[in-house]
Amino acid sequence: MFVRRITVVRVDANGVESPCPIHWIDNFAMRNFTNDAVFDDTLPVGDGLLEAGHHVPLERLGPAMEDWFRRKGYLRAGERLQVTERPRAEVGTALGE
Repeated sequence: MFVRRITVVRVDANGVESPCPIHWIDNFAMRNFTNDAVFDDTLPVGDGLLEAGHHVPLERLGPAMEDWFRRKGYLRAGERLQVTERPRAEVGTALGE
């Protein structure tokens, strides 16, 4: 079910990237917060890393996560979220695993 690996990175106002803490991602992934069944097939697995099924649309996931993180106060003005699908072999390298 969770065949896709997705990196979730906070980009600050200076362009410095850092993996989003797993508790941010976990907070979003709980359906009772998002109320959107399309994100049910997601599993936070580490800082900056989310696994997802094929039915999770990346073009909706990024904006929905960024909106949620802003409402929770995780992202400040000038910061943005970068959500990218990665082949499994690249994820360890991208996040220093």
